[in-house]
Amino acid sequence: MPETSAASSTPTKILVPIDFSESSHASLVTAAELAQHFQAEIFLVHVVPTFPRTTFPDFLPETEFLESVRKEAERQFAACQADLGAKGIKVSLCIEEGNDIAGNIIDVIDREKIDFVVISTHGMTGWHPIAFGSIAEKLVKLVPCPLLLLRTAKPASSVKHTSGRLMEWW
Repeated sequence: MPETSAASSTPTKILVPIDFSESSHASLVTAAELAQHFQAEIFLVHVVPTFPRTTFPDFLPETEFLESVRKEAERQFAACQADLGAKGIKVSLCIEEGNDIAGNIIDVIDREKIDFVVISTHGMTGWHPIAFGSIAEKLVKLVPCPLLLLRTAKPASSVKHTSGRLMEWW
């Protein structure tokens, strides 16, 4: 059986896909602990879904919508960056646009040379994940590096969003 070196199994750049839900917050908390332990960098990615091209350009102002979603993601990322920075963790981030969220995340992994991924499930059941598949499930199958999948409880019917410290993130 071939030996693997300890250096190859020690993460240096940990990717955390963030959708600003409670479950993605849990994955960030876990990733922060790992980053502190391994003195690794955290790379955050948020994917903003785009609209399919339609014949109703005035119905929904796509540019304005994407800009407001991007600004909100930047605001939430700023709070996160401050909290992680206070813990001595180097943080990088990007906001991607696209409808293939798993594909966007894989692109970031390749482009940024990510060597470890921490992602959580949303705990959803029923027809939606069966019909559309889950992002976490797709990533488990496609990610070229080690991946830590955290199972979280089913989402609450309403999620409280507030600004502030990492532990009070939303």
